[in-house]
Amino acid sequence: MSRFRIDSLARLLRGDYAAEADDVALADGDATPKRFAIGGVVLALAIAAGVMLSDANWLECALLAVVAILALTIALLLKRHQWYHEALAAERRQLRTAVDNIPQGLVLYDASATIVVCNRPYVEMFGLSPDVAKQGCTMQRLIEHRKETGSFDGDVEAFCAAIIHNVRLGQGTRQLTEAPGGRAIEIVNKPLKSGGWVATIEDITARKRAEEKIAHLAHYDALTDLPNRALFREKLEVALKELGPGEQLAVLYIDIDEFKSINDALGHPVGDELLKEVAERLRGCIGEADVAARLGGDEFAIIQNCTGGRAETERLVEALYAAIRQPLECAGHLISTDASIGIAMAPGDGVHLDQLLKNADLALYGAKGDGRRTYRFFEQDMGARARARRTLELELRQAIGEGGFEVHYQPLVDLRDDRISGCEALLRWRHPQRGNISPAEFIPVAEESGLIVEIGKWVLERACMDAVALYRQTGTWLSMAVNVSARQLRDKDFIGIVERTLLATGMPPERLELELTESMLMEDMDGAIDFMHKVRALGVRLSIDDFGTGYSSLAYLQTFPINHLKIDRSFVRLLPTSGTTIAGAVIALAHGFNLTVVAEGVEEPEQFDWLRQAGCDYVQGYLFARPLPLAALRARMLDERAPVA
Repeated sequence: MSRFRIDSLARLLRGDYAAEADDVALADGDATPKRFAIGGVVLALAIAAGVMLSDANWLECALLAVVAILALTIALLLKRHQWYHEALAAERRQLRTAVDNIPQGLVLYDASATIVVCNRPYVEMFGLSPDVAKQGCTMQRLIEHRKETGSFDGDVEAFCAAIIHNVRLGQGTRQLTEAPGGRAIEIVNKPLKSGGWVATIEDITARKRAEEKIAHLAHYDALTDLPNRALFREKLEVALKELGPGEQLAVLYIDIDEFKSINDALGHPVGDELLKEVAERLRGCIGEADVAARLGGDEFAIIQNCTGGRAETERLVEALYAAIRQPLECAGHLISTDASIGIAMAPGDGVHLDQLLKNADLALYGAKGDGRRTYRFFEQDMGARARARRTLELELRQAIGEGGFEVHYQPLVDLRDDRISGCEALLRWRHPQRGNISPAEFIPVAEESGLIVEIGKWVLERACMDAVALYRQTGTWLSMAVNVSARQLRDKDFIGIVERTLLATGMPPERLELELTESMLMEDMDGAIDFMHKVRALGVRLSIDDFGTGYSSLAYLQTFPINHLKIDRSFVRLLPTSGTTIAGAVIALAHGFNLTVVAEGVEEPEQFDWLRQAGCDYVQGYLFARPLPLAALRARMLDERAPVA
């Protein structure tokens, strides 16, 4: 037994167990600690056996005990070492997984410009081979590989030398490059204290596109994609600076007439489609060197580099009107549009940006003041006229609040018995300082400002109240004709206003007649037809005013549910020496559609006689009476119905 103990100890000292353990450890990491543990246990058993047999001396037992303790200690140390390396390997795997899953590419270089770490996103971002882009590869070889694969097209040596130079100076760099597929890549190199550096590579394509979109939106209108007001001003400022001797440019301010009414009546989607279509038509009219912009709402502008001067600008205006006035279909609605245009020329009307824009705006204001649907070049007295119009608008508002308006009534004579059968309500304004102001002066201002809606509502209520009062005082119902503006036609609440007015005043619906103009109806035929059917459903009658001055289409006479046609005074004025063919045709045409005919502006007996013979149904004009206040109309009716002595 003693010999067994000595042989075992010799083997351990010679390293037989250790060698065997090392060999096994190469194949199995758990073998070495196990071998030492087993050896320690064997020695411990040998010591115990020797003690039990009492044939061992104390020195051998002590030596064996020491060896057993060492074996167990080594086993524990080896196991701890193994645990450490396993933990380290796990951390490395986790770190590698994390590095490979960050969205940015990452390359860590040491002080010799050799790769320490290169993650998978970097390899994939540039389409590189993982056999090249890996630990131990030099920076120059990596960039050469990028050039071979098409993601780098510069000078490899110069590129690498510049980055290494900056790193040694402790300076970071930031570069923007393009990867395959047009992707934008940002590379940031940050020096490290060790002498190496870390390069982060990020695909910023989405961010760059978002930034470009934001920049685009800052300078372009989101709806029409035309330059906005800010970019328009920038381009005009540049154009003015570049304007050479003898050269001219024009600024055109364009306002779409009655757009707000269309928007309110048909809804914002239709309004948006209309604006986009107008923008496309403007683009189609201008030259390559010109600029079209949307300033906001229904306001557009054009910069025209016109070497031909005013004549060239007038040709552009003609092209603009030809394009804008073409009917267009928006969301199932056929809409006719028009525009007011104001024009200022540089350098004649100003060489400074704000001055030129102000004068173009004044010219636009002048075009609106002249009835819209027209254009005006800037004139020096336009500023004074604009101030006068603004003053008039303020006074109109004051007159509404203070009850400064009156309604006069122009009699309508029935040619069957030459008696008054109706009248037309006409607005009058007696200004406290200026006296009577012509409707031709203040109605356009009321239309432009939108005050016409409130004024029109008041006229409707007043006319119905007066018609009921006349009936009570004379015992005779008159038909009451009230003019309707384009803004009222598109007011969503207008039908409700008419209905409430009839109920509140006691006016029979069949005694009320609403007068509409041809041009107003043709702006939106579908909307106009819908409006007229709703009016007729109330029992209210309809007439077309100023017939013959607009479209005069047979098609709409068949489509529109109207009751009367009014021959415009411009045709009546020619009678009977000329104009008889047109007037006779209108009368015959109306009767063919079962419509009655009213001739307005009759001032001469010869006109009256011809109209009677031609079969006209009603006439009105100064030959019979001027527009009368209510009291005068009542007196006229009472006189007319008084028994003849």
